[in-house]
Amino acid sequence: MGGLAIAKPWVPLTAAAAAALPAQLGVYEIADADGTVVRIGYAGGRQPFGLRSALAAEVEAGLGTQFRHEATHGYLTRWEELLMLHRAAHGSLPTGNADRRTPVGRLRPLT
Repeated sequence: MGGLAIAKPWVPLTAAAAAALPAQLGVYEIADADGTVVRIGYAGGRQPFGLRSALAAEVEAGLGTQFRHEATHGYLTRWEELLMLHRAAHGSLPTGNADRRTPVGRLRPLT
């Protein structure tokens, strides 16, 4: 299932890094210093400056120390896919997504 993951390297989660992002729709993962994903989020059509403003809000929330992102117009589908991938690999959603009220589908790796 590794091919479904965001393939970009981790970047420090800072205000400057968020400000440098494009104003595009997309998905992102926030991780702690150990690389453990603590939140999977998306920048959708209601986000004024897309990934730039979504990650700026994550900086203010202070949940993690690094991030990686992927620009995509299919952000909701990709977000769901990343949540399913994380749950398949770790048995649960990231702590920052634990309050999700709707069920997440299941991925089953081919054996």
